[in-house]
Amino acid sequence: MKNITSLYQKYLDSLKNEISLYQNESDLWKLAGDIKNSPGNLALHLCGNLQHNIGAVLGNNGYIRNRDLEFSRKDAGKQDILNEIEITSEIVLTVLEDLTDERLTEEFPDKSHGEGQTVSDMLLRLAFHLAYHVGQINYHRRILTF
Repeated sequence: MKNITSLYQKYLDSLKNEISLYQNESDLWKLAGDIKNSPGNLALHLCGNLQHNIGAVLGNNGYIRNRDLEFSRKDAGKQDILNEIEITSEIVLTVLEDLTDERLTEEFPDKSHGEGQTVSDMLLRLAFHLAYHVGQINYHRRILTF
């Protein structure tokens, strides 16, 4: 479990770093080329996704997700996004640290991603999703700054 926790820590730190590197706050909401989602929306989406699937589904913390808002909101400031990433990190890492090996082999309670996935399967899927969007944000930032 230590490996997966450190993986999430690494990519959540990378997400925070990428957002921090935007010099102009308005660039967090810019679209470039065929890019359909802004870095601000992707960051909010990642936070909502992780807080729902790890915080609410696995940690039973009562988080209520508003996925549509993750993509439609355009008024969050850079610091607001960084704060949301920090909250997400705390939630995710706390829940992951409390997971037992037995729990990892159980079926993931939320069937919206398909039947028969274990908690371990879903944690890997969520980690890949996190890494994918962090990479998109990185490319977006570099397109705008180089």
